Amino acid sequence: NPVQLMRLVEVIATKHTSEETFDTAKAWAARLPDKVVVSCKDTPGFIVNRLLVPAIAQALLMVDRGDATVADIDVAMKLGAGHPMGPCLLADYVGLDTTKAILAGWVANYPDEPAFFVPKCLEDKVFKGDLGRKTGKGFYLWDGDKPLGVAD
Repeated sequence: NPVQLMRLVEVIATKHTSEETFDTAKAWAARLPDKVVVSCKDTPGFIVNRLLVPAIAQALLMVDRGDATVADIDVAMKLGAGHPMGPCLLADYVGLDTTKAILAGWVANYPDEPAFFVPKCLEDKVFKGDLGRKTGKGFYLWDGDKPLGVAD
């Protein structure tokens, strides 16, 4: 994030995409400077977000259950998985309302997919208007784009 800084381009084939169009799109993207092209079939979130958003939901479920603190989850994923930021901080950065909207949409459209659910702590934060970076408070306190520490 943001998109213009990402080196990745995901090219997606829907059931309506011809092989020629798909190949043309991949070839065009491959000519972009400093970009790496990956592709997949049309699936919720494509590759990155299909894996990332449910991982954020699982992290928040750990918060809901009291399995670990926000700070410990984020440190563990940074140091143990090599992520540039932890999933709770990432949700705050993206916007808790946006994260909730993505998950709620997936739940509505794919009710039988167990990876798609909205954690209670996410619902609660959005209900209170604590949307993360954009409001200055979510799972973290923020000063503009700078996280100041875990919120209460």
